[in-house]
Order: sequence, then C-alpha cells, then structure tokens
Amino acid sequence: MRPLDPRLLRRARAARWYVVLTAGLGVAAAAAIVVQAFAVGHALGPAVTAGSAGTPIGLGDVAPWLAVLAGVVVVRVAVAWAQERYAQKAAAQVVAELREQVVAHTVALGPRPGSSGGSDGGPAATATLATRGLDDLQPYLVRYLPQLLLTAIVTPALVLVVLGLDWVSAVIAVVTLPLVPLFMWLVGVMTAGTSERRLRTISRLGDQVLDLLAGLPTLRAFGREIGPGARVRALGDASRRATMGTLRIAFLSGMVLELLTTLSVAIIAVGVGLRLVEGMIDLVPAIAVLVLAPEVYLPLRRVGAEFHASTDGLAAAQRAFDVLERPLPAGGTLPAPALAGATLVLDGVSVRAGDRGLAAPADLSVRVPLGTGRPGGGRVVALRGPSGSGKSTTALVLLGLLRPDCGRVLVEPPGPPGTDPAVVDLADVDPQTWWPQLTWVPQRPTLAPGPLRHVVADGRRVSDDALAAAARTTGLDAVVADLPAGWDTPVGLGGTGLSVGQRQRVALTAALLDGAAHDDGTDGDRSDNDRADGGAAPPPVVLLDEPTAHLDARGEQTVLDTVRAWRDAGRTVVVIAHRASLLALADQVVDVVSREIETPQVAA
Repeated sequence: MRPLDPRLLRRARAARWYVVLTAGLGVAAAAAIVVQAFAVGHALGPAVTAGSAGTPIGLGDVAPWLAVLAGVVVVRVAVAWAQERYAQKAAAQVVAELREQVVAHTVALGPRPGSSGGSDGGPAATATLATRGLDDLQPYLVRYLPQLLLTAIVTPALVLVVLGLDWVSAVIAVVTLPLVPLFMWLVGVMTAGTSERRLRTISRLGDQVLDLLAGLPTLRAFGREIGPGARVRALGDASRRATMGTLRIAFLSGMVLELLTTLSVAIIAVGVGLRLVEGMIDLVPAIAVLVLAPEVYLPLRRVGAEFHASTDGLAAAQRAFDVLERPLPAGGTLPAPALAGATLVLDGVSVRAGDRGLAAPADLSVRVPLGTGRPGGGRVVALRGPSGSGKSTTALVLLGLLRPDCGRVLVEPPGPPGTDPAVVDLADVDPQTWWPQLTWVPQRPTLAPGPLRHVVADGRRVSDDALAAAARTTGLDAVVADLPAGWDTPVGLGGTGLSVGQRQRVALTAALLDGAAHDDGTDGDRSDNDRADGGAAPPPVVLLDEPTAHLDARGEQTVLDTVRAWRDAGRTVVVIAHRASLLALADQVVDVVSREIETPQVAA
C-alpha cells in the first residue's frame, strides 16, 4: 500500500492544495532550521572560544545572532501553527468530499450494488464507511502526511547542508537514514491486514447495530429486545481487541524507531566531539552540525510514530475507492413516454438474488395495461408470490432502480387500433424523466424529521383543503386529532414518535398529495382530472410494497380505501399483496416466481 495514494489527490480537491501548502511550509521549515543552526553556532562559538582564552565578550558581539535566533523561533512557531490549522481544515474537507462522493455513488449504483459488478457491501456497509470509517482519514492527513512530505523535503536539504559542513557526519546520516524506512517496512509486514481486519470488524458491528435498530419495534413486541445484546457485545469486544492490537504494534514500532534515531544522532555527536578535540573541525560548524543532526531524523521519527495513522487512513481510503470504482449502470437518454393509457411489457425479466444462486423473479413475462388517467379509468395490479420470489425486486425494476440480468421492460404508448406503437425500452429511458411519473411507497417508509405538516407535504406547497382531504382518505385525520400539537407535532428521523401504522398513513397521505403542489392556496380542491388539464398532474402510476404488512384490520381498510381512491381517479396502482383483501381488489394479478440458477458442470 503506497503511503500517498494518487487517487486521493484526484478525488479530493482539498487534498491537492493541502499537499502544495504542506510542501511550501516544508521548504520554509527547512530554511528556518538551517538559519537556526548557524545562528546558534555563531552565537555560542565566539562565546566558548573567548571564555577558553580568557578574553571577555560583550552581549553586543552576539546580539545580532541572538536577534536572528529569536526571529527563527517566531518563524518556526508560525509554520507549525499554519501546518496544524490548515491540516485540520483540509482533513475535514477531504473527508467531507469523499463522504459525499461515496454516498452519491452508492445511490447511483442502486439498491443492490453487487448486481452492478461491485463486490460486497450495501447500504449498511456504506453507512459505516461514510461515518466512522472515513474518520480514520483525519489523523492520516493531519499527522502522517505532513511528516511524510517534510521527510521528502527537509531531510535531504539538511543532509546537503551537513555535507557542506562536515562530510563525515553526512556519511553517517546517509548510512543510518535508510535503516528507519527498513524498520518501518518490517513493522508494515508485521501489521499487514491489521487495519483492514479492524475496519471489517467495525463494519460488522455497524451492520448488526443498524439491523437491530431497524427491527427493535418488532423485537420489543415479542419481548426479545435483550437477546441480540450478547452479539453486539461480542462484536464490540472484537473491535476493542483489534484496536488494542493496532495500538500495541504502533507503540512498539515507535519505541524501535526512537531508539534507532537516538543512536544515530549519538554516533554523529560522538564523531563530531572526537574530531573537535583533535582540531579536525572548527567549533562553529561543529555546533551547527550538532543542532542539525536531530532535525535530520525528526521527520522520520514522526513518520514512524504516526505509522498506525497511515495504515488506518489508507485502509479507509481504499474502501472508499473500492466503492467509487464500481462501474455505474449505463443510463438511458430518451425521454420517458407518457404512461397514461400505455402498456408495460415485462419480457422474460430475471434478476439474480445476490449470491444465493437464485433468480427472483425468474422469467417474468406479462402485459400490464395502465390506467387512462381519467376518473373511472384506473387499474389495480397485484404482484403475488411467496416470500423471496422477487416481488419487491420487480417493483425496483419497474422503478428503474435495478436492471434485470435477463429480459426487458418495454413501454407501449397508446395508439389507434391497427397501428404499431413506438415501443420504448426502459433501459434507454432517462431516469430523471421516468421517476416523475411514479409514486413509490415502500414497506418501511422513510420519513424526514420535522413538523408533521412538513413531513406530509414533503417540501410541496399544499393547501389546507387538499391536506385535509388526503388525511380523511387515509385516516390520518384521526391520528392528527389525537396528537397533542396536531399538524405541528414534531416527527423524528425515520418517523420516530409515530407507530408503524401511523407512519404508513403518513406515507399514504404524502403519496396522495404527490403532484398536488400549487403556486397558491386557491386550487387545493381541484380534482386529478382538472389538474391534468391545467395544473400539476399527479403521477399516473403508484407502486406499493406490501402496504398492509404489520397493520390491523382498521389500518388495512385504510389502505384499501386509499387504493380505491387512486383507481377512481384514473391512476394505476401496482401493489405487492399477500392478503386476500388486496388481491380481491385487483383488476389483474401477476404471479411472481423464483428458480434456482443452473451452474454449468465442469467436465472432469
């Protein structure tokens, strides 16, 4: 693993200017160190010589060099302050840029990154990487990378200065300096894979915690919320052991490098002292060499001390680059045809279900006529099948979020009888023109935090009349009446503060209002047909993923009434259904099945 990955400079703009700034500060630091060495030598040399000869020396004789020394101290303090300040700022910007890119790329990959040619990792793994995982880059950028650049700039410059003062000391430095990276390489061999294992452990812990939080209401309902605690504690202990192992190796490597560099400086000092006694070197250059010797090894010592930060940071960066380098599915460019009155054709659609050796759905071929968009011309299409057969995957395919591994999804626009309509392949359609024609209500709706009115409106300008009418249809008006602050009741992230059934009603109400945005509050009671003629028409297709799951009989009736309202308005409702009540409401039932994928046998 390279100490500075070029992909980091390409992906993060803040990293590029930070490297340039650090290089400039390194040059300034090298110049300040050289001036400091000569200032100390010229200040102490005459004083020691005069004291030995018994000749008095006044403060004015060394005052200029003392002033230079004071100025150098100020410069070095300013350089250190600038390095620390801008390192923290650049590190935060780099992590933010990579975090944004990782999240955006994961969203572009779709709900199943592995199906697009990527390796392992899904939303939970991305959440762990984008939060705690990428935070490991900060110590790498703040501590390790500056010292690495200083080693590349300051150390060679100081060795050249020492060569001009005392070639013997320069030779000793040249011989002993390679020992430091050699020992660092040995430490790297010992710690190979430690950081990756630690990050994988933390990822597993994050996945477990996220799954636990998602299923906590169900676990509490069955009194099993205590059970997963043992597994979380075990993963936490594994993370602690991995972290402590990394720290032990870091402390051991730091001690070895400190001992090595201390002995190297001592060898230079002993050599200078012996030659000074023999009169083979003058006092001023000898003092300058003694001041420069520790500074020659200092950047390497700090690089060794921060070596664990480099391994953790580069491991996190590698995980981020693994996500960013996954190829995106090819996007279409054609505008989406109007869906009102059209026909969706699923022609042999099959999707591989991860690594299970299963296609779900498998060879799904069906024609689905869509509603006309006019009152009374709607349709309800139910997707039926056992759990794991691929019903939710079929919905993702219809949404354009997932490409089928086999088969096609075609759109046949309406046309006069006897004509051949221009069939459009969904793979060739620009998703940005396709999604506005669809309303999606997942099984577990994702609700943004904020007042209930804003959560339901979802950023749209909706009149009070339209809001009240939609709430009456879904039964949300009864929920609002029981809330202490009514429509102003605060809702937490993910719907915290509401029950599962209440969240479902909120999601259905928001879906009813989809397309009902207004420029003012005067047209809130306009019908869908009126809006289709001169306003913001609602999306003609609604997809529901098991909307009656986890609902009681009253909640189920609410969903049925909402589906009827959509059908009466002329919209097409594609619903994933298990219960007989939804299947009885459907105008068309599509059976979804799965099958095992046959693996070719290799001849012996």
